[in-house]
Order: sequence, then C-alpha cells, then structure tokens
Amino acid sequence: MAVFALPPEMFSFYKKHIEYLSEHSIDPDKRSRGIIGEDKKHYIDIDHYGDHPFDSLPKYWNDAIAKYTEDTLQKYGINPWWINKMVYSLTQAFKDEDFDNILYISANIGHYIGDACTPLHSTQYYDGKVTYQKGVHAFWETRIPELEADQYNFLLGRAVYAENITDFIWQITKESHSAIDTIFQIYDSLNLNFPDDKKFVYDEKGIIIKKQFSQAYVTEFYKSSHNMVEKRMRRAVLAVASLWFTAWVNAGQPDLSRLENKEISNKLKKEHEETEKMWETGKPIGRPNPEE
Repeated sequence: MAVFALPPEMFSFYKKHIEYLSEHSIDPDKRSRGIIGEDKKHYIDIDHYGDHPFDSLPKYWNDAIAKYTEDTLQKYGINPWWINKMVYSLTQAFKDEDFDNILYISANIGHYIGDACTPLHSTQYYDGKVTYQKGVHAFWETRIPELEADQYNFLLGRAVYAENITDFIWQITKESHSAIDTIFQIYDSLNLNFPDDKKFVYDEKGIIIKKQFSQAYVTEFYKSSHNMVEKRMRRAVLAVASLWFTAWVNAGQPDLSRLENKEISNKLKKEHEETEKMWETGKPIGRPNPEE
C-alpha cells in the first residue's frame, strides 16, 4: 500500500515491482534464522534505558556508543539506527541508479519500519511482563490484523518528505512505545472479564488445528484500544512511502523510468535463494521470533 502513496515520478517504477517488494519485505525475518545479529535490527528495548529513555538515549549512533558502548546498544536492539542507515543506503542506490539495490533496500526497509511502528518491538517485555501475558505479541501483530485488516483503510494520501530523517524515525519509535501500557492494560482486562467459553476458537490451517483467540475477543480488543492496530499499520504505510520518497529526493530525484524494464541480477537471485534456505532449514538466532 505504500506504493500508492508515492508521487507520479516514483509510482510507475514501484508499481511495476510491487510483487517483488511485497514478497521480499519478509526477508529480514527469514535471515534471522541464518545471520548472527539480524534479530537486533528488528527491535529496541527502549525501556532498558531508564524511566525517560527518549531523554537519556542519544538519537545519533556515535553519541549513543559514547554513552552506553556498542555492545550495550547491540544487546538491546538497534532498530531506529538501522533504519537510518538503510535510508542513506537507499539514497546512494538511487544516486547510482543501482536497480538491484533500489529494490532490495526498498523491500527490506519496509520490514524494519513496520517493526518500528509495532509497539511490542520497542520493549524488553515484547511478549508480556508476566507469564499469563505470553502470546500477546502474536495476538497484537498477527491475530488481530489476520481477522480485521480487510476492513482497514490504507489510502492515506501522499508521502511526505522527512526534513530530519533521524527525528522522523525516533518519533515513530516514541509513538509506538507510548502504547505499551495500554496494550497490557486492555489485554489484562479482557483476560479477566471476557467469558472463557467465547475467548478461543480452533482454527484449521491445512493439517494443523490451532487454538486461537476468537473474532469476538479480537473485536473487543480492537474497540477498547481505539483501533490501535489499524492506526499503527496506517502509520507504517505512510512512513515506508515517506522514507522511500525522502531517499529519492535526497538522491537528486533520478528518472526511474530508465530502470523500469530492468530485471534483477543473477547475483541477487542467488542471494534470495540462500535466504529461502535459511528460512527452511535454519533456527532462530538470538531473540526468538514471538510471531512464529
């Protein structure tokens, strides 16, 4: 949906490759089964840095290293800084008119921005603060949109230019983290007050039958949270489009029609094959993916 928020000068190129962008936006999760350190790019445990983390944690990488050391930053996640780095890499790809990297980075950065817009990717309590909250991550990020997203409105108007990329990214992270307490409060309230016999259903997917939260339970959470998941997904759509757009503008607005009919290289195809093998045969490295 981010493609449809782009200006005409970018739209034709991105629309032509929309299947590639969609398909490969999940590659970062696949790489987390084969590449050490990949998992740390998907989150930041911002609450590790005190009661007022957005005041105490420097937004710029070198300043943050000077204050906390790189080992500490890596340990608690580097998502905002990684997105920033990827925006600059995408800018360079546009400058070089590097077809492979424009597509590859555009797809991948979409994943990391989506993670930044997800509240439970901004906390050390990413799958609950206490035992009975375990599963809240998959509930929020997977089950709710699985049942509700067809009704969401993702037509958001035009991408905006980020005057300060760092501030733009950290604002998203701050917004996401501000929703953490609300998620846990509503989840706890529903667990206590929602009728047990209406809380779960058994969902059949292929040969697997899985116990899942019911439509009624999901709808109640959605209403109680004032459409939080939809709002964060809408934020993600516009943020992805805006950072694609910002990188293109900063690169001098190259004519993408010159690249429109190119095909990805054999080298990139091989990299995608290796990523698929990681997904099929590997095991999570580092923090487990709570959506699996």
